[in-house]
Amino acid sequence: MDGRCSWCGDDPLYVAYHDTEWGVPEYDSRALWEKLILDGFQAGLSWITILRKRDNFRAAFEGFDPEVIARWGEPEVARLLADPGIVRHRGKIEATIGNARAYLDIEASEGFSDYLWNRVGGTPIQNGFASMAEVPAETPLSRQISKDLKKAGFRFCGPTIVYAWMQACGMVNDHMIGCPRHAEVAAMAKPI
Repeated sequence: MDGRCSWCGDDPLYVAYHDTEWGVPEYDSRALWEKLILDGFQAGLSWITILRKRDNFRAAFEGFDPEVIARWGEPEVARLLADPGIVRHRGKIEATIGNARAYLDIEASEGFSDYLWNRVGGTPIQNGFASMAEVPAETPLSRQISKDLKKAGFRFCGPTIVYAWMQACGMVNDHMIGCPRHAEVAAMAKPI
């Protein structure tokens, strides 16, 4: 694909992620939660590291089923800390368990997807950046969502993580304006 966003380079896994997944609007609550958790694990690392381990994460975290994870305790933390297929970080693992509990509370009260998509009026924000230098690391909206998630009990969801997650799940279309995926992803936007 000519004109692809430069951040994915030429790694086949990264290119496939860019070309098929990144920026596509995601409306499924559980999938949104999984992506937020993985973005939290990415903190301090490169996203390609998480992509390479994503299948291992899914296996280790029971398919990212929040109802299962919310019941976990120290035995599961110890098991995960011994798993070389994932990022072994006690704080991030323990945060995932707490985040599962917070997710379940939000899902029961208003739906996790609605809770988040209502922040953008149900429709992705369509940015028109020409270069990576224009893309912010965080925005006032990502700072507000981060603050609200933390108030709800989430951890590892700072404004930079939240903005990267918003990009990944299509709440914002940050494909470069010259990238063919910009128009393709924009066409996928649907109000909820």
